Amino acid sequence: MRGLPAAARAYIGCAAPAAALCAAPATGLGPDAPWSSALALALLYGLCEQLRRCRPPVGRAPYAPDSGAPGGFPTGWAGPVLLAGVFLLPPPLAALAAVPGALLAPAGPRFAAARRLWHAAELALACWAAAQVFRVLGHQPLSAPQFPVVLLPAAAAAATFCGVLAALDGGVLAAAERHPLRTAWRGLLPRSLGPHLVHGLAGLMMAVLWCSSYGPPAALLVLLPMYLSCWAFDRYHRERAAHQATIRALVQAVDIKDRYTRGHSERVGRASVMIARELGLAEDRMEALRFAGILHDVGKLGVPTRLLRKDGPLTPQERRVIELHPEYGHEIVRGIGFLEEARAAILHHHERLDGSGYPYGLRGHQIPEVARVVAVADAFDAMTSTRSYRRARPVPAAVAELRKCAGAQFDPRMVRALVASLDRDGWHPDLVTAADPEPGAGRSGQDDALPRDAGGGAPVPVPPVPLPERAGRAGRDGVR
Repeated sequence: MRGLPAAARAYIGCAAPAAALCAAPATGLGPDAPWSSALALALLYGLCEQLRRCRPPVGRAPYAPDSGAPGGFPTGWAGPVLLAGVFLLPPPLAALAAVPGALLAPAGPRFAAARRLWHAAELALACWAAAQVFRVLGHQPLSAPQFPVVLLPAAAAAATFCGVLAALDGGVLAAAERHPLRTAWRGLLPRSLGPHLVHGLAGLMMAVLWCSSYGPPAALLVLLPMYLSCWAFDRYHRERAAHQATIRALVQAVDIKDRYTRGHSERVGRASVMIARELGLAEDRMEALRFAGILHDVGKLGVPTRLLRKDGPLTPQERRVIELHPEYGHEIVRGIGFLEEARAAILHHHERLDGSGYPYGLRGHQIPEVARVVAVADAFDAMTSTRSYRRARPVPAAVAELRKCAGAQFDPRMVRALVASLDRDGWHPDLVTAADPEPGAGRSGQDDALPRDAGGGAPVPVPPVPLPERAGRAGRDGVR
């Protein structure tokens, strides 16, 4: 464990002896104890650990043996095996049955021995505590089907199993991964309680079948749907990761081409989600709006770089070229299936309620809802971001401008939603920041997202900015 923080070594050093003390009474149980069941369950769990290749999207598995990354769940798809042991075995044997599989589990390259030891200790402690609760409420280890009276003790045991893991995992997050104490335990229990209760029910089914006339082989059938469920979750996560990679690649391409708005796309996505949440939209639509906000300017990839970085005002012909970027963006993402709803926002986020926008001059509710959301988010971030030719406006000033333009340029409902979200949560643009362009590297004019009297057409006076490239930058924001 060389290189492991001292607090983590002490924490694991306390957990491992505690687990050993919990399992130690197994040596005095005698030959009448269910040793054969304990051995079979230990071997089965060890096999499941070797086969584990997926992580259901619940909770966090800090310092897990296979990677230690957040996003997992220490028992994986084999949780019912451990919980079946909780229901079938005395507490010391239930703790002991978890140890071999955990010690033999695949481990990440860093601190492999510590990860395995920690994994074994936390599972042993959780199994011991859960078996104790089941024994107190159920009076004895399950030896025959006892429905429905066994359901309540089983649920309590599964909840105890989850609670012990959450408590121990929060401690190791603070000790080994140095999370702040105030956040180390945040969300661990709520995110993992539901899945652990489902695993508890599956473990109870395994235990009942194990004790039935069909015997242990029948109990193995319970693991098949668990494995298939885990496989489906894994495929979902892989697909989601591919989506994120696609979006990151597109955003990075835009940032490279249009350096001065770096970070703008991510902030627009963030503001779009704030509006969507205030409107009460479903989770899948909030995700679509986040994608739409992040990719709203992807069409700039089709605009000549010399126009994006041009010093001085644009000619009418150059403005018409830049006004094509929503259509370019729509074409770029046309073949990406998961961006289906986001395409409407990419194409129409420069439409205005009075019909004076582009590319099609849509009016009112002819403009898709997602586009009306992104238009407000885009304008708000454009006004509150510092650019090379002007300072950022304070949030109250930007909100006042949005309210002033509501009904003509912006949907008043979307403006009210953003204002309500800002009043409740505030605006924290420190997630990403826009990089200033190199001196003389273009960006004449303002942003097309801005209201016209805030720089989206005829520019209004702004405080002098002592930058040498400011001269000649009027008249661009109406098409940005």
